[in-house]
Amino acid sequence: MKPKVVVGMSGGVDSSVAAYLLKEQGYDVIGVTMQLWQEEDATKEDGGSCGLSAVDDARKVAEALKIPYYVLNFQKEFKCQVMDYFVEEYLQGRTPNPCIMCNRHVKWEVLLNRAKELGAEYIATGHYARIDRLPNGRFAIRNSVTASKDQTYALYKLTQFQLSHTLMPAGDYTKDEIRDIAKRLGLPVAHKPDSQEICFVPDQDYAAFIDREATGRVPGPGNFVTAEGKVLGTHKGITHYTIGQRRGLEIAAGHRIFVTEIRPRTNEVVLGENEDTFTDVVECDQVNFMAIEDLTESRRVLAKIRYNHKGEYCTIEKKADGRVLCTFERPVRASTPGQAVVFYEGEHVLGGGTIC
Repeated sequence: MKPKVVVGMSGGVDSSVAAYLLKEQGYDVIGVTMQLWQEEDATKEDGGSCGLSAVDDARKVAEALKIPYYVLNFQKEFKCQVMDYFVEEYLQGRTPNPCIMCNRHVKWEVLLNRAKELGAEYIATGHYARIDRLPNGRFAIRNSVTASKDQTYALYKLTQFQLSHTLMPAGDYTKDEIRDIAKRLGLPVAHKPDSQEICFVPDQDYAAFIDREATGRVPGPGNFVTAEGKVLGTHKGITHYTIGQRRGLEIAAGHRIFVTEIRPRTNEVVLGENEDTFTDVVECDQVNFMAIEDLTESRRVLAKIRYNHKGEYCTIEKKADGRVLCTFERPVRASTPGQAVVFYEGEHVLGGGTIC
């Protein structure tokens, strides 16, 4: 028997098949669902991979696979590391990626600690990604075999320790292959659709969520302005907008205009032309290197500035203050403070940081 592994089971098809694959490989598999944000007495069933329906679905899969199954309450950690972070970033005029923080600080850090208490050597997920040990001895995330479902972007913050104790069996399969395995096994989640939304804002109304969570601290209406400061109209509040946004501005300009900057200090939203949303220089902080220990000289990489960005080549160099400067060979659109820029060399994640 191979070592014990705790599989984070979201109630979806990917993590369900991951648990099956690991059991077939000889691992001693334990299924775990992380209760993250819903109230204890909640009756609502939605919430994607983090809602109450996930528990019922994951338990049924665990029973079908004949593996032990537990529900672990991580609500306190999730509230502090993910939800509060999400709110504070929007209040500062930034657009956060809560899934990246959840992966780093909850789904890995907290779950790995709990897995150790259960006597497990590894944790595993259903992410479409792979992990390699490189010739330099470091662990790095590697692209999955299916580009359309690749999830490496959201995993760049994982540490060497976390990677060394993680298994990602789904990364060797396409989505169709994963579903075919689930159908063949007769798993109850074989046809379950993928979750797309942020789990704790299932209606996708981020501004309303922030209003509820930060009562009394949310900036009210302010001015739409040009880059030069000319007032164009009134906006609903900076938490309603993000860089590159065109829809929902509710301002008559006679042509398409876009959000090019958010200024929380003056409560202004800057509007401009489409070409104003492009830049060839992006700077990031809170950098985590993965395939290398540190950036000691400039190097050419492929960089993605959002989850669904196909990537553009750039040269990265580390500044004296620790930030990384990315100079793109072709301008990128809507570089958004708070989002991640992730660097790739070949199929591996070199590292990444938070756009500032």
